[in-house]
Amino acid sequence: MDDIFGKIGTTQTLSQKIERKIEEAIRQKKLLSGAKLPSEKELCELFGVSRTALREALRRLNARGLIEIRKGSGMYVSEIKIEDAVKSLNLYYDLSFDSNLISQIIDVRRIFEPEISRLAARNRTDEDLKILQDGIEDLESCDPDNTQKEVDTINRFHMSLAKATGNPIIIISLEPIYSLLPRMRNFIYANVEGEKEFTIDAQKKILKAVEARDEDAAFAETEKLVIRNHEVYDRYLKKVLK
Repeated sequence: MDDIFGKIGTTQTLSQKIERKIEEAIRQKKLLSGAKLPSEKELCELFGVSRTALREALRRLNARGLIEIRKGSGMYVSEIKIEDAVKSLNLYYDLSFDSNLISQIIDVRRIFEPEISRLAARNRTDEDLKILQDGIEDLESCDPDNTQKEVDTINRFHMSLAKATGNPIIIISLEPIYSLLPRMRNFIYANVEGEKEFTIDAQKKILKAVEARDEDAAFAETEKLVIRNHEVYDRYLKKVLK
């Protein structure tokens, strides 16, 4: 492990340099997820640094989720999960939520969602179709006074389409965006007559295309839905959120 835990010079803050050295080893997979790090004493000797500098570096690595410190057991390289990445983006979007972010989200949806439906039509399974159909039926039977349940159900349809692509990168990228849609739709359905009915009809057309593996139709029907969402934003949301 000499190539990882070699002695460190003094041109920079020692704790920062220790942190970067360990992070680099994790990124380069010289230290794999679940690997146990040497003890504090051993690390101090390997790096040629004081315990104070080492502990500060370990504290920051732990706070960033790169290592896990288990009392009585030692220090381990953390397992990086998809859920962790999604949570970080969720927090960022929540803190940045305003009219500008909503406009940007709609632009992103217009670019990506039609292609997502195209890929879902190509890769979907019978189980995916059942989940999508169940989602539409749940929306149709939803109490019209329960706006929150309606928007959550609509959101679930979009997430189910993303999952039907079979591509985990799409899920990572879009799930934080979809988590914001209920906040947007709560306003829309309280102010736009017939929006729920339009959405149900659009979902049925998308599902029909996905079921038939008609990639072009899935793309086109999804594009119509997102364009409608953009029109609603232009007419209503901008006035309220500015």
